[in-house]
Amino acid sequence: MLLLVGLGNPTPNSENNRHNVGFKIIDSINKKFGLSKQKPKFKGLLTTGNIEGKKVYAIKPLTFMNNSGICIRELIEYFKFDVDNVIVFHDDLDVEFGKIKAKFGGSSAGHNGIASIDKFIGKDYSRVRIGIGKPKGNIEISDYVLQNFSEDENIEIEKISKDITDSLSILVEKKLDLFSSTVNNK
Repeated sequence: MLLLVGLGNPTPNSENNRHNVGFKIIDSINKKFGLSKQKPKFKGLLTTGNIEGKKVYAIKPLTFMNNSGICIRELIEYFKFDVDNVIVFHDDLDVEFGKIKAKFGGSSAGHNGIASIDKFIGKDYSRVRIGIGKPKGNIEISDYVLQNFSEDENIEIEKISKDITDSLSILVEKKLDLFSSTVNNK
């Protein structure tokens, strides 16, 4: 069993924020693989299904970014997931816009959603870091991540979402380096 987690904030005006790219990826996965209708469970919107013969649960926590770990821990405890079968999709300022980097474990690098998950389940899970780049000018980081993507950026994010879902079979097998290079070379 795998648990796919997309990080974001659950308010309607946050939908196109840079911080919500994880939600966009889960929506794309749900659509492509025909996962179940989203149901509010475990303080999140949960879907289930099969991908590459593996039972998959996908969730968008409704606890807001800074408390994402609460939702994830509830799910892990209820379904008895191994933490190393958790894959989290999230925005990353330290990755060039439009690129992705998949890795296992590591630090939160200041990302509050990842810090919350680390606090509640530890660090032994996979992360797919979707690059949103750094702000230009004197904009605060907190303001930048809560800004909407521009029209051009939205087009690029849609392409990245498609590339991620098209390569998901590699990620499901936990071939993180191959997954990253495959998506980045599309």
